[in-house]
Amino acid sequence: MRYPWIGVVVLLACGGEDSVPRQEDPVATPRGFEPPVVTNAESPVAYPADLYTEGVEGTVILRLFVDESGTIVLDSTQIVEGSGYPQLDTAALAGVSEMRFAPARRDGQPVATSFLQPVHFRRPDGSAGGIQ
Repeated sequence: MRYPWIGVVVLLACGGEDSVPRQEDPVATPRGFEPPVVTNAESPVAYPADLYTEGVEGTVILRLFVDESGTIVLDSTQIVEGSGYPQLDTAALAGVSEMRFAPARRDGQPVATSFLQPVHFRRPDGSAGGIQ
């Protein structure tokens, strides 16, 4: 069951400096480089209904690879940092096939790139339903 209104905040800042610190990537984004841009109007990630009801929240960090046409190469998708809840991690991975991106650009030309993508599972009311 999908809850498009519940605040699964996904795909907000694709590869942006504020999205996820890139510990293995200490070099700043090169000049003339624009990261991929999400084009989905709504999040394709479904919040598992039982975890939503229980108030379970978390963030999954995915490494995605997008080719020069903006297509995600699904075989390259990896969980870089799990949420601590296997169901959230699985839900984040399941939504990847429906994610849509405009390609990254270097000096105005589309290029293939990999990037870190956070997937946030948050209740819109901010309550964690007893889960700390």
